[in-house]
Amino acid sequence: MTTAVVRALGALAHQAAHAHPDDPCVCPPPTVLADRADGTVVRSGAVVAKAHASGTDTPGLLTRLTLADDPRLTGILLAPLVPHPAAPSALLDGRPVTLWPHGRPVDPVDPDAAPWEEAAALLAGLHRTPAPPSLALPPMRGPAKAALAVARMRAARPADPATAPVLEAWRRLPAWARDEAAAPARRSCFLCHGDLHLGQLVRHPAPHGPWLLIDVDDAGLGDPAWDLARPAAWYAAGILPPEVWLRFLDAYRAAGGPAVRAEGDPWPELDVPARALTVQTAALAFAKSATEERTPDEVELAMIDACARIASLPPELGARHSS
Repeated sequence: MTTAVVRALGALAHQAAHAHPDDPCVCPPPTVLADRADGTVVRSGAVVAKAHASGTDTPGLLTRLTLADDPRLTGILLAPLVPHPAAPSALLDGRPVTLWPHGRPVDPVDPDAAPWEEAAALLAGLHRTPAPPSLALPPMRGPAKAALAVARMRAARPADPATAPVLEAWRRLPAWARDEAAAPARRSCFLCHGDLHLGQLVRHPAPHGPWLLIDVDDAGLGDPAWDLARPAAWYAAGILPPEVWLRFLDAYRAAGGPAVRAEGDPWPELDVPARALTVQTAALAFAKSATEERTPDEVELAMIDACARIASLPPELGARHSS
């Protein structure tokens, strides 16, 4: 991201933070909160400006912004600053920009305080909410993001034999999980976040308000199990402790979430999405480590090893819950 674009985002956020331009300003300089290919986020005071990814489907983004502003999702999704968004606030380098209230994120250095139960309850509330009939919502982008991760790995490590287990685990997924076909109809009509992880939660109003889900770039209709798949994959790979996984799963079930059966084994619903997120995470690990000219770290290796286990399963086991 160029300095000029960061400055422009900071100026937009600062302007939105001051309803009355003549008021004295005590804001610190704008702060870059994130700078990735999928979005650059700059904060000024109580406002955050986000430049979305190049090539963003702007009509789809507008629909997702309207969803985030739906009163039925108040207390679940953080709403954009514009009450009824009709267009992004600006275009910077061809990238749409949106404005949001600032919220306090999860503390990355205090994992014991991570709001797993709150995240589960928010997901259950999202999944239980009927899709607004007036909105032509696109599919949630979970499978598309997994496919992009695999493509990124292939580009970063062409013909690298180390990636073979990841590619084999990918090949064993059903076509819908690889973004090559529509999801089964019975599992594709729920409101989904599409990219759930702890970085997608903030407290608003900051610093002690309730937790809310942010970042609707990947939201849409789909299989709600996809929103549980990242913690499920971490648990299966030995990264997320069993007690934390069970806290998350129990809280989701207690809140009436429809992604898994109310009791008993949740893996018939979770198996395919969890395998897809395992592949996505491992593929990104290979791609990032190649770009940064390093070997995968311990957590990344755990996900790569999980792909190797998936790839070694007898085909009938790998396909058991593929539809």
